[in-house]
Amino acid sequence: MHPKKLLLLSILFLFITKTSFAQQQQLRVEPSFWWAGMKETKLQLLLHGKNIATLEPHIQYPGIKITDVIKVKSPNYLFINLDLKSAKPGKFEVQLKQGAKVAQLYKYELKQREANSEAREGFNSSDVMYLITPDRFANGNPKNDSMKGMADKLNRSDKAGRHGGDITGIINHLDYIDEMGFTTLWVNPVLENDQPDYSYHGYSITDFYKVDPRFGSNQEYVALSKHAKKRGLKLVMDMVLNHCGSEHWWMQDLPTENWLNFQGDYKQTSHNREAIQDPHAAAYDYKMHTQGWFVETMPDLNQENELMANYLIQNTIWWIEYADLSGIRMDTYSYPSPAFMSEWTRRVMQEYPNFNIVGEEWSLNPAIVSYWQRGKQNANGYTSYLPSLMDFPLQAALIASLKAEEGGWQSGWQQLYQMLANDFIYADPGNLVIFPDNHDMDRIFTQLNKDEALTKLAIAYTLTTRGIPQLYYGTEILMHNDVADDHGIIRTDFPGGWAGDKTNAFTRSGLTKAQQDMQLYTQKLLNWRKQAAVIHKGKLTHYAPEKGVYVYFRQYEGESVMVILNKNEIPVELELAKFLPQLNAATQGIDVISGQKFNLKESIILLPVKAPLILELKR
Repeated sequence: MHPKKLLLLSILFLFITKTSFAQQQQLRVEPSFWWAGMKETKLQLLLHGKNIATLEPHIQYPGIKITDVIKVKSPNYLFINLDLKSAKPGKFEVQLKQGAKVAQLYKYELKQREANSEAREGFNSSDVMYLITPDRFANGNPKNDSMKGMADKLNRSDKAGRHGGDITGIINHLDYIDEMGFTTLWVNPVLENDQPDYSYHGYSITDFYKVDPRFGSNQEYVALSKHAKKRGLKLVMDMVLNHCGSEHWWMQDLPTENWLNFQGDYKQTSHNREAIQDPHAAAYDYKMHTQGWFVETMPDLNQENELMANYLIQNTIWWIEYADLSGIRMDTYSYPSPAFMSEWTRRVMQEYPNFNIVGEEWSLNPAIVSYWQRGKQNANGYTSYLPSLMDFPLQAALIASLKAEEGGWQSGWQQLYQMLANDFIYADPGNLVIFPDNHDMDRIFTQLNKDEALTKLAIAYTLTTRGIPQLYYGTEILMHNDVADDHGIIRTDFPGGWAGDKTNAFTRSGLTKAQQDMQLYTQKLLNWRKQAAVIHKGKLTHYAPEKGVYVYFRQYEGESVMVILNKNEIPVELELAKFLPQLNAATQGIDVISGQKFNLKESIILLPVKAPLILELKR
């Protein structure tokens, strides 16, 4: 062939290839791929591209049928309903035709599911979660600290700015997390938050299918899951269904007139969550809680729009399957449509029966919290499929009891004892997530006025009572916030996570004696708990507190543990007579923290001052 003709053909080939690539890139398809063999065989594709509503979709692939094509107000969207009942894994084209001509196309893939994907086991009472705010834990890749085209740049001097922590930083320190004795990672949201500022926290999502490049990539998030799994660590994804970020890609081209609540007429949520359960509630109060926006930069999603509802459900399942998740923590659980939340949890648990999801319902009223748990018989007939909730009532009672003085009816440990007695209203109290603090409240050390002994008591209780414990990163080294309720300071950088840090908590270099003591104390308890089936599954029996001492037992298959929490700052003698039914002829108790042995054949034991005892009982 003549060289000039060959050159022209090469140029033509490159032009066609680039044009085809451009068409592929201009067409957004979500979810971008899926899996064959899911229990739910229906799939809805969201397509976005200029004027694609004028085009007709076609798919030719064995076992796939287009059952419906939905066009909406915006001409730039198509929603395609597919039936995948008989489809096998493979690749095919989604063609958008103008008459007989293919105007747009997208190469789609149905992937092969991992073996036993649907049988995956979620987090449970044998686990302890380590909660991490990724921007503030460790900077593993300084090259992604700021990204071209994204306004919120690195600024470690700004407490509300981005500090550079990322997914690689977490991966680099999985050994530390594992050696400490944690079994599960709950990582605050990592999805794209392309907001002008204050975006590090992750709760203003601008792309539900994309990890924020300042944290890494989708592939790096999957790598985190795989590396964690190799160490026996589970991964819990922090999700948000209630709202998105004001800079989400669809905000410039909303599909429908009701894609958002109060669309075009911003109204803030009332936060009156009780209106959902209240038999006397006005419809107005119900609406203002579930449909109002948190702030103007967090548009409230309308889950009563069936297209939106299906989009969010599929996105959840996509992440579980794609990243091999072991759980979800759902933000602001009571704020979306309650009917949608019921369907969302039903669909997820249908697909993964052994999975676990914990919902955030920040109420101190256990009657409100228990309403949302699976198995609860509600007076208004509401049915939930949510397995777990954050136990905010117990957390508040723990702090109140630790700070209370002796003397009155509500003194000492009484509030904690009374709150735990409310467990009868929960369908499954053993599946609640318990915690001394989290990313949205003052550090536990701060809440307890920097009292190391009380902090140890709080950790001991959290790791030995019923439920699934969660500790916030840095609790193990007495991290605190000197300014109350300042989230930027609460989420302080973990020392040692950045090059040049003078203190390194990963190696204990530069930690104070008190910090080292707390870290070793927490590590010892965590690693003991990891092997303690009696704590994971044991029956809990507690005794009404007396004179600043709270005693409870965990018993399972012949094993018994006696937990004694002593707040007193003077020596106390504990009389054992009333505990005989649970002691069950045990003659010795060995403290799991100190190794000290206590003779239970005596009528009393002398308690250490202002400290816990966790006694393994021996006959």
